[in-house]
Amino acid sequence: MTLILTASVLEDLASMSQTISAVERGFIDIARGTAQQPAPLSLHLPSSDARYLLMSGLADTQRLAAVKLLSDIPANREAGLPTQRSSILLADQLTGETLALLDGRVPTRVRTAAASAVASKYLARPDSSTLGLIGAGALAIAHVEAMLHVLPIKKVVVWSRTNATIQAFQARTTHRAIEIVAASSVQETVEAADVLCTLTPSVEPLVHGEWFRPGLHINAVGARPRPTHREIDSNGMGRARVFVDSMETAVQKSGDLMLAVSEGFMSLDDVRGELGAVITGQLAGRNNDDDITLFNSVGIGMQDLAIGRLLYDAALRNGLGTAIDMSR
Repeated sequence: MTLILTASVLEDLASMSQTISAVERGFIDIARGTAQQPAPLSLHLPSSDARYLLMSGLADTQRLAAVKLLSDIPANREAGLPTQRSSILLADQLTGETLALLDGRVPTRVRTAAASAVASKYLARPDSSTLGLIGAGALAIAHVEAMLHVLPIKKVVVWSRTNATIQAFQARTTHRAIEIVAASSVQETVEAADVLCTLTPSVEPLVHGEWFRPGLHINAVGARPRPTHREIDSNGMGRARVFVDSMETAVQKSGDLMLAVSEGFMSLDDVRGELGAVITGQLAGRNNDDDITLFNSVGIGMQDLAIGRLLYDAALRNGLGTAIDMSR
């Protein structure tokens, strides 16, 4: 039987702490060779700016194969539709049975924030107490929740292009025992932060390396999965110790990285390595309190697989979802 799990069913089905642990385990599995993380396949035609990405993973620990189809369609904005939609398919590693089909919106949001939390746990200064957010939407709210699990965050400095988005963010985070400050500029946010998360679908860089203070950690998250889109300028990438979730994926999807390389501010050899190698101790992360570290989070199939396992198991325990016999 295949379990169909819609967005409303998936909301709040797995805790953030569980998701962080599952995503961290996924990075470890990649580093140790007990999971396979291939580069994504990006499909597009000259007839439109739309891209369709196939993101996959295979893992012994979770006993799953997974694939996500991510549709990235910027033109949807003009029609009042989501610019990104996705679905995740989970298959049993042993039998090949299709176990579940999940709407991708909730899993992608939560596992993305969890990946930033894992990176910050291993790359940020342990005493980091001020979180800076560029962007104030649903992904920003998830990042606040995730960071509180790994760092002693006391203050959140947040910037957005619109006051309405800031007000909605504040309304959904005021219950936290943290101070929320609305910044007047991106620069103010960057300069205030110990940990900075960039969460916008920017094409041109919003964040400039000249604003980086010693000791800053950056999670570069929001740019669309295209090698021509970026949030961080080339100077910023060149100043930082850069780590990626998957090197193969970053080379194909990360404009932050590839534009910095093409403009001569760094080379691919300057990338320190993958986050999983830092977690397992195969690679040094932060060397001292003055290092500027950056996690180039482009998103990988193993993250979808990790949270997919969590959500599928939780749905089974709680009798949720719609079961369909796909073989009939």
